[in-house]
Parts: sequence; C-alpha cells; structure tokens
Amino acid sequence: MKEIVFAGGCFWGVEEFFSRINGVTKTEVGYANGNIKNPTYELVCRTDTGFAEAVYILYDESKVKLDYLIDKYFSIIDPTSLNKQGNDKGKQYRTGIYYLDKDDLNLIDSKILEEAKKYDKKIVVEVEPLKNYYPAEEYHQKYLKKNPFGYCHIKLD
Repeated sequence: MKEIVFAGGCFWGVEEFFSRINGVTKTEVGYANGNIKNPTYELVCRTDTGFAEAVYILYDESKVKLDYLIDKYFSIIDPTSLNKQGNDKGKQYRTGIYYLDKDDLNLIDSKILEEAKKYDKKIVVEVEPLKNYYPAEEYHQKYLKKNPFGYCHIKLD
C-alpha cells in the first residue's frame, strides 16, 4: 500500500472524487503541513496556522499508479490559482501534493513539468514532503456521502 496527500481547495469534493477511484482503499480529510498541533477547522479557517485542507489517500499500487492519481488530481484543480479553488479563497485552500515516500518526488516533479506545458501561467501547486497531518473533525469525513447536495467546487459525475 502507498500513501499520498493532495490539497485542492475544499477537501469535501477532493475526498469524494478520489474515494470513487478503483484501487484507492482509504480517503480521509484533514489538515496538512501547518505550524501548530491539533488544529481545528475554526483555527485553520480563521487564523494563520499554515495548514492546507487536504485529503490523505491510501492506495493499492497493484491496482492504481501514482501517475494516474496525479493526472486525476490535475483534472479537478486549477494549478495556476494561488490560494483559491472554486469559490474558496485563503491559504488553507491552496493546492499541494505532499508525499510520504521521497522516491515519489521525481514522478511528481515530472508530472508538474508535463502539466505546465498546458498553461501560459505558472503552476503554483506546492510540492513538499508531508511534515504533519491531522484528521479533520468527524463531521467533515465523507461529508458529501452524508450530504449529497452539499457544496462542492468539483464536478462529480
């Protein structure tokens, strides 16, 4: 099993999107790469904790490859939009790929270079090792499964 963390705006839609991919065995919304311990949604939204709303993904590499997951990730974000996706604005809504396995970095970098060819503007997706991650509150987990008409900036089929 392999792990990756994606930040792509509001985590509800990102989580739902990736939960539907064959080979993804677990998704969980949370807060990645911030500067305090045990953040809450209220702190992340109202103060500068440095966290991004993110989705932890556990996947079976024999069924789905990281390059495919990155391609799918790029299909749901605007990689040139800084600290904003859809109607959501703020540093917590930035885009990012946070890796747990340093061997994934070369692939991530090559996929970003490939994606950059599609745009005139600079790609602003943050790429960093995962420094810390905290699961979001239970009411955020599987939010769009529990609230199918809830807000989502991603077009879910």
